Amino acid sequence: MKKKIVAMCVLTLALTGCGKVPKLSNGDEAIVSFENGHMISANDLYENMKNNYALSSLINLVDSYIFETEFKDYIDDARAYAENAAAGFKAQYGDQTELVLMNYGFSDLDAYEDYVYNNEMRDHVVDEYAKLQITDEQVEKYYNDVLKGDVELSHILITSDVKDGATSDEKTEAENKAKDTVKEIIEKLKKADDVEKTFKELAKEYSKDEATKDNGGSLGKITYGDLSKEYDELLDNAYRLKDGAFSTDVITTELGYHVILKTKTYEKEELSKVKDEILKELGDDYRSEHSDTSVLALQHYRQEYGMNIEDDTVKKQYTTYITNLLQSVRQQDSEES
Repeated sequence: MKKKIVAMCVLTLALTGCGKVPKLSNGDEAIVSFENGHMISANDLYENMKNNYALSSLINLVDSYIFETEFKDYIDDARAYAENAAAGFKAQYGDQTELVLMNYGFSDLDAYEDYVYNNEMRDHVVDEYAKLQITDEQVEKYYNDVLKGDVELSHILITSDVKDGATSDEKTEAENKAKDTVKEIIEKLKKADDVEKTFKELAKEYSKDEATKDNGGSLGKITYGDLSKEYDELLDNAYRLKDGAFSTDVITTELGYHVILKTKTYEKEELSKVKDEILKELGDDYRSEHSDTSVLALQHYRQEYGMNIEDDTVKKQYTTYITNLLQSVRQQDSEES
């Protein structure tokens, strides 16, 4: 029994000195002591950190609590995203991972993963706030005026074969040649007895879109947002066509020149089924148009949760920080406009 007591005392000595923690004259416990009797207390450390580093740490603690309470359903998605990002970082840098992380200010891969996780949660929170700014009237207007039903669409892509270093005249000649090819295809379609069959044959013969040419140029059932913005011009033209019709003018996009065939138009879904999709689209637009959204979003949820900073020094720092941040963002907006 005595051996156990001695062993416990040795362990306690290692952790606490197996005695009283030194105290300053005002009763504060010391964290560091010197031979000459000088001591640094926990309060000294706190005051120093409060004046220099506390605000960012405090904001992270506040936001983490709010995010994981208000948006707990998104935690798993954000964590999975962060884990994939960390794995990708390690795969990219291999043996140099720790060195690169240090250069970026991270102590280790876990710290980087936490950073990505917190950013992903924060981004989700801002998205949700942006959607709160969208009214039912805006949703209905978007549904009525912008949202379209899907279309089944095929295309034949023709590109201009321009070599590196080509002169302006050579580029113009190549572009004119590509446009002539498009016109040639259109003429063949006008003479076709079976337009859909002929279009598939011409796609295999002419199209430069390797992903679709062997499938008759089919882009499938699509609408705005399903493909990259490069295809929007294509869709603009498609929605003006009747089912079974093909384009008779040269359609130009960033990809090249196109002939399109629309085979079917679908009715758009009921508003209730696409409302979330519309909110996401309008929310994204709101964020891009209001650069202060990120600041206001975090402020919104902090106020919703009744956050109150009890320490006067940190409270003053926080107020100044938010004011300066908003001024900076808005000033940048005015300079760019």
